[in-house]
Parts: sequence; structure tokens; C-alpha cells
Amino acid sequence: MATELSVVIPAYNEQDNIQPLTQELISVLNSYGKPYEIIFIDDGSTDATAEKIALLHEKNRNIRLIQFRKNFGQTAALDAGFKNANGKIIIPMDSDLQNDPADIPRLLSGLNNSDAVVGWRKDRKDALPKRLFSRLANAMRKALTGERIHDSGCTLKAIRKEAVEELDLYGEMHRFIPALLMWKGFKVTEAVVRHRPRHSGKTKYNFKRLLKGFLDLLVVKFWMQYSTRPIHLFGGLGMFFSLLGVIMGLHLTFLKIFRGEQLANRPMLLLAVLLVVLGTQFVLFGFIADILIKTHYKGKPPYSIKRTL
Repeated sequence: MATELSVVIPAYNEQDNIQPLTQELISVLNSYGKPYEIIFIDDGSTDATAEKIALLHEKNRNIRLIQFRKNFGQTAALDAGFKNANGKIIIPMDSDLQNDPADIPRLLSGLNNSDAVVGWRKDRKDALPKRLFSRLANAMRKALTGERIHDSGCTLKAIRKEAVEELDLYGEMHRFIPALLMWKGFKVTEAVVRHRPRHSGKTKYNFKRLLKGFLDLLVVKFWMQYSTRPIHLFGGLGMFFSLLGVIMGLHLTFLKIFRGEQLANRPMLLLAVLLVVLGTQFVLFGFIADILIKTHYKGKPPYSIKRTL
């Protein structure tokens, strides 16, 4: 019988959480009454996380393990889980017991009228600094991508397989899955989920990840708006800088011809030349980026087809 649900769980040094999480999950998934699999991705743990999962696999073949050679990060772990999942519906979640498996049925019911349902940790149990960082990240994401999901960083989601297949995750892009799916034309909704205090282990979230996430957010913004025609971005910047340089040059020419002023010691002269050169480089870079984009999309169209009749 075909697998209906694939629960994808990245785990890094979570040895004390694996057993209780699995027990809760199996109870919820058995009550769902359809074939399922639980895929743990051990992200290069240095404790006994992989061994704990392997023991669970021996007792229950619905439990699978993907073990990384070293720590590659949560995005890489989710991507590996997505690419190895067999279910028609993919449910990513954290391994630290802060996501409640009992919320899974609520997310699944939301798929009746959407392609993905994102959990909203409305009442978060994290420490204040982490909540502040998360609010800042959410504000930047909403400003740049235009999507209005309350808690894009919540790992707990329910996503249809065909939507997951459109994702190509790297860096810290797991935080922008809703925006990436919306960009592809999928319908994304959200549902309030519980958030529990951490049971054991330490959080892996820090300022360094926030900075990396911001840089990846810029990449997401670029792909959403200019991925098919980067010349529109770089060419526009190039024309702006060149036009600004030409205006400065004309102003200096007027001063030289009609007022007889010396230009050799004017910084504006160097700035005008710099802007024209910079503008030309931006336009040329836009042409090169356009060629690279065409190579990237060769055999892979920049659109998503829902169905063909």
C-alpha cells in the first residue's frame, strides 16, 4: 500500500528527545489509520542520536534513518528528507519536542483547500532573545517577500508531495518555504499549533544563523522577482548610475565652457566617470547573469504546471 504520510525530522544532538518524540508520533499516526513513515535525518550528531534512531528502526520498520557524515545544517537535513520521502503528504517537524505531534491532524485537515499548511506558534515558549530574533526575521521576510504568514520559521508544516518537489533548499532557506511555494503558485495557509518548552538539549539558534538567514532572504527576494530576467535588476541599476554620471558630466561641462572653471581638482569629475563606468559594468553583468539564468533553466522551465487536460 502506498505511503500516505512522511514525517521528516532533522535531529542534531537530540538523544534524549528521540524516544519520547517517536512514541508520541506513533500514537498520533496510528490513529490516523493510513500508511506512514518517520524519517529521521541525523545531522552529524556527536552524541548517541543516530544510535537511538537505529534501535527504533530495528523495532519498527516505518522508522527510517538518514545519517550525515557531519553537521550540514537544518536546511540540508530537510532537503535530504524531502528528497527521500515516499508519502503523498510531507510533514516536517523539529526533534526537540517543542512541536506537538497532536497538532498534525489539524494541519492535515487544512490541506483540504490548500497545498501547504504552516504551523503558527502563537504562544511561543522560547527564551526572550530567541523570540525577539524571530520577530525581527519575520518582519524582514514580510517586508521583502510580501507574504503574510505569521510564523514562517515554524518547522511543523503539512505539504503536498507535488509542492515539495518544487523546492530546492540550501543555506538557511527552510525558513522561507512558504514564500518559495507561493512564488511557484501554490496555495499556502496556516494553522495555530502548540509550542512546548524544550524538554532537553540546547537550542541551535543564534545570531550567526540570523545573519545567514538574512543573506538567504535577499537571494529569495532576487529569485522571486528577477530569477527569469536578471537584466531588469542589473540593467536598471546600470542605467541609473550611468544617467547620474552623465548628468554630473554635463553639469561640469557647462561650468567649464560657460564659466571657465577648472575641473581638474573637482571630486565630482572623478565621481561622474566612476558612475558611468559602474553603470556600464552593471549592464554587462546583467547580460552575463541573463545568460547564466538561461543555462540554469535549460530543460527546467521557470514555472509550475498544476495539471494538463
